[in-house]
Amino acid sequence: MMVSLYTMTTVSPGRVDRLDAALIELLAAEPRVGMLEASKRLRVARGTVQARLERLQARGVITGYGPEVDPAALGYEVTAFITLEIRQADGHDPVAERLAAIPEVLEVHTITGAGDLLCRVVARSNADLQRVIDAIVSTEGVTRSATLISLAAQVPYRILPLVRSAAGRQLAMR
Repeated sequence: MMVSLYTMTTVSPGRVDRLDAALIELLAAEPRVGMLEASKRLRVARGTVQARLERLQARGVITGYGPEVDPAALGYEVTAFITLEIRQADGHDPVAERLAAIPEVLEVHTITGAGDLLCRVVARSNADLQRVIDAIVSTEGVTRSATLISLAAQVPYRILPLVRSAAGRQLAMR
């Protein structure tokens, strides 16, 4: 199902249209923009913006409005990715819960291939990274690790190109 930019009805679940994408882009650029201002900028009724926002939240497309924080600005200038092998009998969840207790562990993903978990971690320096690695490998259930230090983020985490692409596919599917 496809609708025009100016109606309140949205596309099928899991999909976004141009208005959804424009709203997400506006909120990403200015998370504190009010509904009235958003409706003016998007040239739709305030109720339309509110309804779209509620639908995007209910579908789990928009998951939060927190500030984006740069770990380097907090003094954590080293980023590393650590592949972990774990004891399979213990499962992934207990190990992930223990890793979540380490503040420098920013993300933990269950993966396929070499290793069982992939962690994104930060540290204040290379020497401090050793402390973080020691904390991780001493975590119950972790049997082996391999660390890669990030020298530079060539493409930092981003989501807006994906949102734009998803909305564009909707237009092409008409």
